[in-house]
Amino acid sequence: MNHRGPDETEAPQSDLAARAAWLYYVGGMRQDAIAEELGISRQRAQRLVARALSEGLVRVRIDHPIAECLDLERRLRHRFGLLRARVAPRSGGSPDALRSIAPFAAPELERIFADETPKLLALGTGRTLRAVVDNMQQVPGGHHKVVSLIGNVAPDGSASFYEVIMRIADKTGAPHYPMSVPVMARDEAEFANYRALPHVVASRALAEQADVTVVGIGQMAADAPLYVDGFITSDELKSLQDAGAAGEIGGHVFDAEGQYLDHPLNNFMVGVRVPANTSPVICIAGGVSKIKALRAALKGRLIQGLITDELTAAELLGD
Repeated sequence: MNHRGPDETEAPQSDLAARAAWLYYVGGMRQDAIAEELGISRQRAQRLVARALSEGLVRVRIDHPIAECLDLERRLRHRFGLLRARVAPRSGGSPDALRSIAPFAAPELERIFADETPKLLALGTGRTLRAVVDNMQQVPGGHHKVVSLIGNVAPDGSASFYEVIMRIADKTGAPHYPMSVPVMARDEAEFANYRALPHVVASRALAEQADVTVVGIGQMAADAPLYVDGFITSDELKSLQDAGAAGEIGGHVFDAEGQYLDHPLNNFMVGVRVPANTSPVICIAGGVSKIKALRAALKGRLIQGLITDELTAAELLGD
């Protein structure tokens, strides 16, 4: 009788790929040994390991400083007066900055939660922060607290897809305080009602006392997250663009000088506008679409720390 290992009928393919990757990267086994261990062909073992890498089941961290990135970090701090700058090495020929930034920034968040001194961390939302949190390892952080800067409900009443506070609480065990209201009110009366809710008052007060704030940044071009995710209409986006919108943090829109717009839509954002206090605001962002917004935020001193990728850093510095 032939030896037979797991196949499609016995285990999900992702499970088998993860097992093959574990044997290869952690167990140090060659692909022919993996094939024998799992009862599959060597070619299939090779495909499974490749699949695990492509699907993000394998996360590689290199604990070695790269001279070019260290130089970019130094120049970013000097040019923009930043307290902290971290630059991820470019990811091969991929134009997707998030592939470089997410696994690079995750340990930075892990270090915050590994600190024995209790901290209050305020968090924004968005695709980048979600990817970063998804790349985090489990870190015991029950002595810290996390609070959201922004509402977590879309205009149609659905939960915001890119909220991160629940994900980071799962990874750390930290007590968490979401802002369970819409991102934006539709009129002055609704805005006043949302702001008066006891849990919103409490969440805003916590966010304004944060020891550190971590945010993403949104562009205000045709692919603006506020528009793409349904928080504002195309007419409202055009109105903001006509008023000089360059970017947004937590839904609050600013111009090319890094000054928040005096615009009705800005006045109806329920969440907290950064910087809310003297503690550092760390922005995690990168990619061509974010350059205009990042330049403006840096010019207006809206952020005091930046975690980005090598290509974005070079562009911001004019290289």
